[in-house]
Amino acid sequence: MSSAPLNVGTTGRRVFIGKLAGTSVFDPLGEKVGVIHDVVVTFRLNSTANVIGFVVEVGPRKRVFLPFTRVTSIEAGSVITTGLLNIRSFTQRPVETLVITELFDREVTMNDGSGTVKILDVAMQQRRPRDWIISTLHVQRIRTTTLGFKRGGTTMTVGVDEVSSLLKTDSNQAATALIQQTEDMKPADLADFIHDLPADRQFAVAAELPDSRLADVLEELGDDDRVSILSQLEAGRAADVLDVMQPDDAADLVAELPVETAQSLLSLMEPDEAADVRRLMAYKESTAGSLMTTEPVILGPDATVAQMLASIRRSDLPVSLAAATFIARPPLETPTGQYLGAVHFQRALREPPNTLLGTIMDTDLDKLSPNAHVATVTRLLATYNLTVLPVVDEDGHLLGAVSVDDVLDELLPRDWRDWDDDVTDRVMARSIDG
Repeated sequence: MSSAPLNVGTTGRRVFIGKLAGTSVFDPLGEKVGVIHDVVVTFRLNSTANVIGFVVEVGPRKRVFLPFTRVTSIEAGSVITTGLLNIRSFTQRPVETLVITELFDREVTMNDGSGTVKILDVAMQQRRPRDWIISTLHVQRIRTTTLGFKRGGTTMTVGVDEVSSLLKTDSNQAATALIQQTEDMKPADLADFIHDLPADRQFAVAAELPDSRLADVLEELGDDDRVSILSQLEAGRAADVLDVMQPDDAADLVAELPVETAQSLLSLMEPDEAADVRRLMAYKESTAGSLMTTEPVILGPDATVAQMLASIRRSDLPVSLAAATFIARPPLETPTGQYLGAVHFQRALREPPNTLLGTIMDTDLDKLSPNAHVATVTRLLATYNLTVLPVVDEDGHLLGAVSVDDVLDELLPRDWRDWDDDVTDRVMARSIDG
């Protein structure tokens, strides 16, 4: 390590962890409290590994955790802390990885196809004060002799993003541990998280999610990822997940599967859910019928405002669909009886709870034919600043509803979910310039 001090408050510094092992740890008064035994990291989005602290050996067979927030500087031969250490023995959590213990000597694969390498050392780099990540690996190429023996080759320094299999599926970063990190994520963010994982871990994490959570994620993933995940699930589990997806998203996903697989899964689904999916798949692409959901909020004219507000309070209901409740004669499942009108959420908020919905309906809201083109749907939503429109057949029965998010999914390029911020900025710039 360089003899110059590496102050924790200075960004851009890089330290190879192999040189930190055995480094003395001192308190602010200069008293030695222990030596560095290992570095603790957690792997997060895009496989970024955040350094969260050190394992410090303070005596024979006694190791404690030193959070990185208590480190003030890293110098040649010493680490300075803000104060006393927690004397509780260190216990590794499932979401934590020990760099020296678990990553050193691990064999990983070069992404450029040049073969396998062994990790000799790992560097951590500072992004901001007290914010360090694993940035660089010092590796050695592995060559196999004609007799099958492995021999060390040339050494080199590579970025973390230049290798795969940095985390093995049998490591402490198990799928269940990763899921613990993602419990508070919105479905779209969790979908991004899963998309950025290696293929094997992608499925391992997805398979551990509850059916409803996995359904939400599949609705947000790109076609390639969600087809891959669904195809690897056991058939019964795959059918259960399709059952709880929004029917339009389930129909889109089933349409991407091989015909034989699709028919098999449809036969395993709940009959009512399968019927909705088949009905949606029968419509031509880019029409209101192909875009609509068959499960908007539907109530009778004698239902009250209080009942409506309770219905749209469901946590599984997309915000766009919660903006309006459609009023129809029984039956209230699509296709319904005669469609009567809609009650907008804002209008309902201005009425007493016991007001009948039939007395405050919007009967002028444009109705879509299931064969209406997406361009027509887009124009109506934009013209009247709406988030959802009813789809009605020629006999006046409500078939479903098209929401603004369904239209955006249809209009955006198929790979838009895979765009990073730079690509998005360039596309937006072209749109503005054009």
